[in-house]
Amino acid sequence: MGRGHDWAAIKRPGKNQAKQVRTLGIDPGSRVTGYGVVQQAGGRIVRVDHGEIRIKSGEPFTRCLLRIFDELTGVIERARPDAVALEDIFYGKNVKSLIKQGHVRGVALLAASRSGVPVHEYTPLEVKKAVVGYGQAEKQQVQMMIRVILQLPETLPPDASDALAVAICHTNTRKDAVL
Repeated sequence: MGRGHDWAAIKRPGKNQAKQVRTLGIDPGSRVTGYGVVQQAGGRIVRVDHGEIRIKSGEPFTRCLLRIFDELTGVIERARPDAVALEDIFYGKNVKSLIKQGHVRGVALLAASRSGVPVHEYTPLEVKKAVVGYGQAEKQQVQMMIRVILQLPETLPPDASDALAVAICHTNTRKDAVL
């Protein structure tokens, strides 16, 4: 569950207030799936929630997928995002890991689609470029920029930082193409 949520402080606008756009970013992973919710309000981006869904070693993969689906569904129900931004699969050498990551990505797509929220996709290069300014940035650089952009007192775990980076990328670029 999220450790950084601040539901009372970040409220939805009333009828006469400007629209505040809320985005859920997801960094799908077969061992750790990160999520982060940001809200753009008055030209500023603030963190609403973040967390990591960690999979126990030895747990059957189908059970892992169900747990990821359930937890992401809960995040979507609580956060009520206007959009979901999902990081595309990172191309690597281990085919088995890529297939598992694809399954997790499918579960995330299903959770978001089932809620009726538009889903957008960004490559790792697009995310890093949008947040750090350099598409080949290291994980630590992304973590540090998330801390600076969101004015956080501490550096967040890597997968939660990556998910917040995906959400910030969407907030700043707003791709029109919906999956």
